[in-house]
Amino acid sequence: MDDADPLLIALADPARWRLVRLLAERPRPVGVLAQLAEARQPQTTKHLQTLERAGVVTSQRSGQRRVYALRPGPLRDLAAVLGRLADTADRAGGSRETYDRYGLSLASERLAAEGPGWADERSFRFHRSLAGDPGTVWRHLTETGLLTHWWAPDDLRVSDLVFEPRPGGRILLEYRDAEDTGDFGGAEDTRGFGDTGDSDPVAGRGEGVVDVARPGERLAYRLSPRLPDGSAAFTARVDFDLRPTDAGTDLDVRYLIADSTVESADFVAGIEIGFGQCLDKLTAAVGTAHDATHDTPHTSARTEGKQGRP
Repeated sequence: MDDADPLLIALADPARWRLVRLLAERPRPVGVLAQLAEARQPQTTKHLQTLERAGVVTSQRSGQRRVYALRPGPLRDLAAVLGRLADTADRAGGSRETYDRYGLSLASERLAAEGPGWADERSFRFHRSLAGDPGTVWRHLTETGLLTHWWAPDDLRVSDLVFEPRPGGRILLEYRDAEDTGDFGGAEDTRGFGDTGDSDPVAGRGEGVVDVARPGERLAYRLSPRLPDGSAAFTARVDFDLRPTDAGTDLDVRYLIADSTVESADFVAGIEIGFGQCLDKLTAAVGTAHDATHDTPHTSARTEGKQGRP
């Protein structure tokens, strides 16, 4: 048990918290504390004993009375622990900031989603400068073994993936929480994107098709995230344009929405943040591959087939 737990349990009771506040003013005997707290003395004694076991009060006998006093040290230690927790949650650029940004976007998109097609033609544009050459970037965009390392927002991970990098090729994508390490069924499962019930740990699913696949130059596909009933929330038309530079590769991405449903508001709200996080992870992965290529003799190994399938 955490060191703070017994103290938190002791302080959680309103009657004991009232006694702590009274003892913060001055040491007092049990009888006086019972009168001030408007409680019976036996109950007050039991509460004080609980607080003493938790280390927040101390007592000594004075004649016929037992006098209790507050020990401020444990309260200061608890305050420091709580302060550190608050600082961790509030740090700039942390997960709480992302959570709050998504909350604001979510409220806005839900208000805008008044009918079918409400978000059609909405587009998002992204640009990243990557350290690797177009061939390296292309591998990260199309090989399942590399795609799984970046094709998910920070709080999710790819748990099942089919990606066939040819015109007409299938895309099947499945997510689960990043901290959930259990195994479960494949992408052909008919449960829906966003179903958070206890029976289904899957956090999201999508299905799509590749439209354009020009190695090292351009990749375009359509991908539809799935609602809990298995229907499409909307269709994302995603276009990656790769251009070689002296430093590596410039990557421009256009993300265009079509066939939007009212239920797609929650998904649309997360595109700018979530897909941006994916591209940041792609940039880091390509940079790591580039550094490894230049630091060690070059070897290549292509990942064949589909993750999680023979």
